[in-house]
Amino acid sequence: MKITIIGSGYVGLVTGTCLAELGNDVLCLDLDVAKISMLNAGEVPIYEPGLKELIQRNHAAGRLQFTSDIEASVQFGDVQFIAVGTPPDEDGSADLRYVVAAARNIGRYMTTPKIVVDKSTVPVGTGAKVRHAIEAQLAERDLPELEFAVVSNPEFLKEGAAIEDFMRPDRIVIGTEPGAAGARAREAMRALYAPFTRNHDRILNMDIASAEFTKYAANAMLATRISFMNELANLADVVGADIELVRQGIGSDPRIGYSFLYAGTGYGGSCFPKDVQALERTAAEYGQTPRILAAVEAVNKEQKRILVQKIVGHYGEDLSGLTFALWGLAFKPNTDDMRAAPSRVVIKELLARGASIQAFDPVAMEEAKKAVYADLAADPAAAARVRFAQDQSAALEGADALVVVTEWKSFRSPDFVALAAALRQPVIFDGRNLYEPAELVGHGFAYYAVGRSSAAPQASSTRSAATRNQYSEVAQ
Repeated sequence: MKITIIGSGYVGLVTGTCLAELGNDVLCLDLDVAKISMLNAGEVPIYEPGLKELIQRNHAAGRLQFTSDIEASVQFGDVQFIAVGTPPDEDGSADLRYVVAAARNIGRYMTTPKIVVDKSTVPVGTGAKVRHAIEAQLAERDLPELEFAVVSNPEFLKEGAAIEDFMRPDRIVIGTEPGAAGARAREAMRALYAPFTRNHDRILNMDIASAEFTKYAANAMLATRISFMNELANLADVVGADIELVRQGIGSDPRIGYSFLYAGTGYGGSCFPKDVQALERTAAEYGQTPRILAAVEAVNKEQKRILVQKIVGHYGEDLSGLTFALWGLAFKPNTDDMRAAPSRVVIKELLARGASIQAFDPVAMEEAKKAVYADLAADPAAAARVRFAQDQSAALEGADALVVVTEWKSFRSPDFVALAAALRQPVIFDGRNLYEPAELVGHGFAYYAVGRSSAAPQASSTRSAATRNQYSEVAQ
C-alpha cells in the first residue's frame, strides 16, 4: 500500500517506519527542511530505542522516503496519515491549526480518491473539521465529487517502547464515517493492519467520535492512576505506611493490576499533561464540570515539587552553598523528551533557593540543556549554577546530596560505598523509590523516598538544630 505520513515528529516517524517495515511504500512529509535532510542522511532527530536502525534499513530498501514537498506527498499516498502536533492552546484546548492545515493541503492537491487518517491526538469533532477543510478546497477547485473518507486511528505509543507498541499492539482503534465510502475505508484500514491480526483480531471498529474520545479517555485514566497513587504516597508518608508494600497489596487484585501504580515525582511528557487539559476543556465546552480531571492535574502539578519539599525539610529553605547531584532529566527513561519533565521544576526550585546543580541523564543531555537554559533565560545568574556532568559519577563529585528524578536502569544498582565517598554528605532524595530504605540506612545514608517514611542512621551532617532532630529520626 502507498502511504503518506504528514508530520515527521515522534508519532509520524514511528508510524511511517513501522508501516514501511511491513512492506508498505511510505513517504514522510515535514516542512522542516533541516529535519528532512537529517532523515535522508540516516540521522534521527529524536531518541527512541530501535527507531534509527529501522529507519536506516527501510530507507536503504527504498520503502521509506522523506520530503518537504507538500504536493508530491499528497499525490503519493492512497492513505494520508495526519500525524502533526496538537499542542495545548492558551486555554488548555488542543490547537488544531496544523491538523486543519494538513487537511486543506490534501484538498488542495488531491486528484484521486484518498483515505485521510487522523493519527494525531485530537478532540471529539476533529474528524468533521478535517472533512469540512477538504471539502472546501475541493469546491474551490470545482471537484466536489472527488471521493475521500475520513478515519480516526489514534496512536497508543509509549515513549521508550514505541516500536514494540506499534508492532505488537494490544488494540487498533479505527473510527469511520457512515456510508459506502466509510465502509470502503474501514476495509482498507483492516487490510493495512492485517499483519497485526494473524493471531487474533485486535481491531476495534467504531464511529469517529468514539475513536477520538477513546484516546483522551485512555490517557486521562492512566494519568488519574498516577495522581491517585501519588496522593496515597503522600498520605503514607505521614501515617508511617510504605507505599511500595501498598502497591503490591492492591496491584495483586486483578481488578486493579500493577500498571501505573508507582509513586514518584509526577507525570510529564507530551501526552498526559496536554490531554488531561484538553479533555477538561472539551467537557467545559459542553457545559460539564470534570472535577476528577481537575484534581488529577492539580495533584500532578504539586507532586513535581515533592522532592524539593523533602530537601527543604532536611536542609531548610536557604540552600545557598549546597550542591545537588541530579540523576535523570528526561520525563521518563528511554527517551530524550524534556516536555513537562519534573526535573525542570526541581532544578528551578532548588536554584531559586540558592543551590547549585550537577545534572546527568544517559540520553537527554542536549535536550535538557535547551530546556533548562530556556527556563532560566531571565535569570542568567541561576543558569550559571547548573552544570551538566559527563556521567553519573561525575555528577556526584563534591555534591552535598543525590537527587534521583528519572528511573534509568543505570541508576538502579549503584555502588553505595563509592557513592557515599563521592558525596560530601551521605544523603539521597529518591523521587522514584529505586532503593530499599533499610539498605540505605545500613550504608549510612539519610534516605528520603516518596511514600516510604524517611530514614537516617544519625545526625552528623545537617545544617541546623531543627534539621538535626529530623535527620536523626529513623522511620519505623
